[in-house]
Amino acid sequence: MFTRILLVCLSLSLYSSGSSLSCRWMDHKFRQHSKNSLDLIETMAHNSTNTTEHAEVNFPNDLYSQASKASAEDKLSFTVHILEEMAALFEEDHSNASWEESTVDHFLILVTQQADGLHSCITSHGHKKKNKKLHMYFKRLSRHVLEQMGHSAESWELIRKQMKTHLTRADQLVSSLLTN
Repeated sequence: MFTRILLVCLSLSLYSSGSSLSCRWMDHKFRQHSKNSLDLIETMAHNSTNTTEHAEVNFPNDLYSQASKASAEDKLSFTVHILEEMAALFEEDHSNASWEESTVDHFLILVTQQADGLHSCITSHGHKKKNKKLHMYFKRLSRHVLEQMGHSAESWELIRKQMKTHLTRADQLVSSLLTN
């Protein structure tokens, strides 16, 4: 409960200051948040059992390929959607995972801050339609990996590996927009 309250407070503070952030957030904060979230998800591996079953999880490379050819604003929208779906996935029951709760909480805060910060850089704050294929991919992860494997430590390790790949690909997508 405390985590959710903290996430709401952080989200509200970012949204309320969004107009002053403009894309300064992306230029000044994105890289650090991205590095920290990748470090945390790697730390979670060191705390896991690493005895994963091999479930079939197809990574949506085609969606990233399409996004890489999209406009800057669409790249940001796609990345925000990934981060929001990721945060929702990690809100599921992860009590069987061997991760420390504080690590997961910190990871969720960073991912939410990234999503909110990138969202502040999108000029058309209208309700753009979410990518249905991406949403279905995350839904399959929830149903076919987590639920069917009973939210086991092994299922969470599969999810962690997928999310690490997402974070890396999202970092590459947004980094292509950053000024050096």
